[in-house]
Amino acid sequence: MQNSIPTDGVQTGELFTLQLPSAYESVNLLENLIEEIADKFNVAEDTFANMMTCLNEAAINAIVHGNKLDPNKKVIINADVDGKRAIWTITDEGEGFDFNHLPDPTAEENLEKLTGRGVFILKHLADQCIFNAKGNEVELHFKL
Repeated sequence: MQNSIPTDGVQTGELFTLQLPSAYESVNLLENLIEEIADKFNVAEDTFANMMTCLNEAAINAIVHGNKLDPNKKVIINADVDGKRAIWTITDEGEGFDFNHLPDPTAEENLEKLTGRGVFILKHLADQCIFNAKGNEVELHFKL
């Protein structure tokens, strides 16, 4: 029987998935995956650096702020990659947060603070940054 589902215009990339324990050291697994994908798809150095920075930031935020380092909770990382783009999704099992009402890290009163720049970094280094309504999942797009 022939498949009758139209596939015109549908992008089909290669899918990668990681399930990380809520511990700082688990980010090493993510870094290995980023390197593997960068090698396989010949990702440019500047894009690789942006992906590494953003995904590290998003994973650490999910582990620390989302899952609160709870060993019973996981962070799920998915990557859909083809020769033109990479779409990464990072999901934690936390309560989420209000990403629309964060302090501006470039405001004078926040410049000396050691934290509070993560979402700012994601929005500036990824080509697209989309949070789900709950705030416990972020989708990061990178042109390759």
